[in-house]
Amino acid sequence: MGYYLGEYDVAVIGAGHAGCEAALAAARLGAKTALFTISLDGIANMPCNPSIGGTAKGHIVKEIDALGGEMGRVADATFLQSRMLNLGKGPAVHSLRVQADRTAYHAWMKHVLEEQSGLEIKQGEVVDIRLDETGAVSEIETALGAVYKVRAAILASGTYLNGKIHVGEASYTAGPDGSIAATGLPGNLVRIGVELRRFKTGTPARVHRRSIDFSKLERQEGDENIIPFSADTEGELKNKVACYIAYTNEQTHKVILDNLHRSPLYSGRIEGIGPRYCPSIEDKIVRFSDKPRHQLFIEPMGLDTDEMYLQGMSSSLPEDVQLAFLRTIKGLERVEIMRNAYAIEYDCCDPTQLLPTLEFKKIPGLYGAGQFNGTSGYEEAAGQGLVAGINAARKLAGKEPVILDRASSYIGTLIDDLVTKGCMDPYRMMTSRSEYRLLLRQDNADERLTPLGYKIGLIGKDRMEKLQRKLDGTEEELRRLEKVVLPPSEALNSLLVSRETSPVTTGVRAIDLLKRPQIGYGDLAAFDPERPEVPHEVAEQVEIRLKYEGYIRRQLQQVEQMRKLETRRLPGQEFDYHTVTGLRLEAVEKLNKIHPLNIGQASRISGVSPADVTVLTIWLEGERRSRHE
Repeated sequence: MGYYLGEYDVAVIGAGHAGCEAALAAARLGAKTALFTISLDGIANMPCNPSIGGTAKGHIVKEIDALGGEMGRVADATFLQSRMLNLGKGPAVHSLRVQADRTAYHAWMKHVLEEQSGLEIKQGEVVDIRLDETGAVSEIETALGAVYKVRAAILASGTYLNGKIHVGEASYTAGPDGSIAATGLPGNLVRIGVELRRFKTGTPARVHRRSIDFSKLERQEGDENIIPFSADTEGELKNKVACYIAYTNEQTHKVILDNLHRSPLYSGRIEGIGPRYCPSIEDKIVRFSDKPRHQLFIEPMGLDTDEMYLQGMSSSLPEDVQLAFLRTIKGLERVEIMRNAYAIEYDCCDPTQLLPTLEFKKIPGLYGAGQFNGTSGYEEAAGQGLVAGINAARKLAGKEPVILDRASSYIGTLIDDLVTKGCMDPYRMMTSRSEYRLLLRQDNADERLTPLGYKIGLIGKDRMEKLQRKLDGTEEELRRLEKVVLPPSEALNSLLVSRETSPVTTGVRAIDLLKRPQIGYGDLAAFDPERPEVPHEVAEQVEIRLKYEGYIRRQLQQVEQMRKLETRRLPGQEFDYHTVTGLRLEAVEKLNKIHPLNIGQASRISGVSPADVTVLTIWLEGERRSRHE
């Protein structure tokens, strides 16, 4: 028999990146919240690379910050090196990435949680979630028998559920980094109606700094001018370390191929489905056999440790094979492994069981977030945790849910993909997944989402005023540039010719020159003596708006069309689409499984054709007319 220990509005199960954001959001919105974790030492842990951001992922961190989440602030406070990726491409794919100090990030986030009013942190393994007579969440129980009454529970279990680690021929039950696995909860989740499945991920070896010959590696410095993740971060930011690049070779590949039979991935001992876009080194060599080499990044784990992370070398091969193939790489000939690479299998849910609020359709009060929903990556997890925490707190307060659509954010795109399309392997956000990526840039995340964060209560007045100054400054500078006429001169034409664009023979408006792809806002400073000093973010917005005006206008029109479809609501969970005449059988099956909220969501379901959407639209209009007759 268990024993009663207390009552909370929201229980968050798991204290990884999803759990941290969920707990903070719920507590900050007034819900009495408890955060449960198997170990306090695992809070905001980075069992894979201690990095935040990257392609598309940097967008998510910026969005989290714009909504009032915590990840961006902690990343700014604990980073080792910062780089803006993809600067050679357009602004839609510019993505900020930092190498973080692993222990510092954990400690900083843990302290934020500890200081948050309305939030209690508890070390304990949750083994059961109980429902009341209506089928809604009512209680949770820990492995020690402690029972807590709760009104909502957020599952943010990461890779802990029935976690199983594989290293070559060896395997054992464990969570990431050899921690305790959560074995008591999965069976009870199935009992209450949660459909689980098995995914897999992995991580590379960590090696000792002293065993690396850095003179043989490519040195990679951080950016000179560092842009923070958070709008709250002020002051000068500086890089503290360099990173390095190395390459595999023919000998490396031979060692791996000769031992492929010892990989659990290829022997059949791993049942879970692995990430398509972050394959192991053995997977890379098999799938891309034509490539003579593969790149790896050697990155520090922190300032107070000599552990170095080998990005790009995830593996489940035996420890002796790992050491052998690593020592074939130039610069790693005498490498010492401190932590061996491993693969980990874990239970997660089919995310099509969830509403766009991340609440389970058939279990009121139960929410999913992070890897439990089938995603990979700290950033994807944190974004989902924030949304789950917001919606759990708002539902308990009797408020409307927050649903981010595809045109609002990468977080909205991510969630819509999960709940509408599902995922057959661990989902990773990429810029190519968004049809509105020119609108969903990281530089305008604050414009898109900070007003919403302010409205729901996670953003303060100071942040809103800061955003308004940016918007006002941008509009003012655009108006000024419309009036500025630059006379032709030898210096101006020399610049234009050097950039391979046409010289001018008469006066030309500054705004017209800036619409040329070859000319940047900074290039014209010398020819515009009346130009005021404007912040970096204003200059950036001015340039982007001018250069991409036509493309942005076109995408806004597409968004308008999409949102019109989103307003056409479909029936709820109990409706049977067999009653709609004219739908194909596959469409009926998919619609009955997903139960989309509206025509827009229905149109994105795999197996629902444009003809099916037309049938639904006609049927919906007929239903509307019959109600009004």
